[in-house]
Amino acid sequence: MSSSKQAHNLDWLQRGTSEIFPDRPDSENPNENLIQRILQSDRPLRIKLGIDPTGTDIHLGHSIPFRKLRAFQDAGHTAVVIIGDFTARIGDPTGKSEVRRQLTSQEVKQNAQTYLDQLRPILDFDTPGRLEIRYNSEWLSKLDLAQIQELLATMTVGQMLAKEGFAERFSQEQPIYLHEFLYPLMQGYDSVAVEADVELGGTDQKFNIAVGRDLQRYFGKGLTSPSKGEACTPRKKTQFGLLLPILIGTDGVQKMSKSLNNYVGLREDALSMYSKLEKIPDALLKDYFELLTDLDLTQLPENPRECQKLLAIEVVSQYHGKEAALQAKQTAEQIVLKANTAATGDAVPEYSLSQIEFPAKLFYILGASGLCSSSGDGRRQIQGGAVRLDCDRISDINLTFDSPDQIAGKVLQVGKKKFIRLTL
Repeated sequence: MSSSKQAHNLDWLQRGTSEIFPDRPDSENPNENLIQRILQSDRPLRIKLGIDPTGTDIHLGHSIPFRKLRAFQDAGHTAVVIIGDFTARIGDPTGKSEVRRQLTSQEVKQNAQTYLDQLRPILDFDTPGRLEIRYNSEWLSKLDLAQIQELLATMTVGQMLAKEGFAERFSQEQPIYLHEFLYPLMQGYDSVAVEADVELGGTDQKFNIAVGRDLQRYFGKGLTSPSKGEACTPRKKTQFGLLLPILIGTDGVQKMSKSLNNYVGLREDALSMYSKLEKIPDALLKDYFELLTDLDLTQLPENPRECQKLLAIEVVSQYHGKEAALQAKQTAEQIVLKANTAATGDAVPEYSLSQIEFPAKLFYILGASGLCSSSGDGRRQIQGGAVRLDCDRISDINLTFDSPDQIAGKVLQVGKKKFIRLTL
């Protein structure tokens, strides 16, 4: 195959990509042009993506770099997923206005396992040579004080303060702790340890990825491979950075975040995922299709409503299968359009009322079940007319049930995106 045809077959590389650096598209130098690095390499490239398991849930925004990582896997390259079990104890200060709580090693271990479980629908865990899962405590925990001092000596305080989050906190006279300066250096050292050719990350990770390039250049000679314990050859090639967009949440305004309640979690049931995705604002549809699906963007329906439904089915299918996605679509239509909860079958997630002490007010049940963030939020949703019980709108904020038998089997709904069936 000619070089030009091979380059054409790399269209997947640019899909949804915000920036590749360095990037000199007219250069044939594999150190300046990622396409040339791919075409000229005599081995699979090592594509690094690090995650710090500081929580338990991954949402669709987090899935974007992993989808790109899968594209590299499908092209024959090796995905190197780094579980930041060591760096998670510090916490990435990127975008944070205050120091993060340091996690225990046990918390990190538990979170890491839930992360990997959620990534199975995305990454190729089965094909030999396509995936390495590494824990950065493997090399970072072995650094002694002299090595840490050498690592710190590669950057100045001025360079650190140029990092967006640090700059803001410094200008606002908010404390910055010295251990936080270690985070970008440690993330960068991960690239040295795994000999990354490309590092993926969101656009907010450019500083940290650039540090990795600098450290690869600095430690390019005489580095001991953490995996094999033998000297590496002098490194003349540094990693490319490939940056991906930050996904706007379902509110159409702010970045997707669990704390902002504008997210779609990978572990959500099919109906909840579908109900959220079929309401994505029209202005975000192109971005969602580009970043979250492999569909041809030139073949999408012209009608925005049909696009919303297609998006919902496509994304839900990735995590729950096509049959579950179509069932979720049918269930949502039964509840929202036809006001019929009897025909919804098993598609609606269940919540056991055995966890509630009766008599109980409805706003308390809303908070306890997770449909609302709290009892107070439940009251506000009732006042706003967003709560329905078996399709009947509830307006009494003090509605009380004496026993679970009064509501068992009914579907409790908040807005058009959240549903549960109450069970005994």
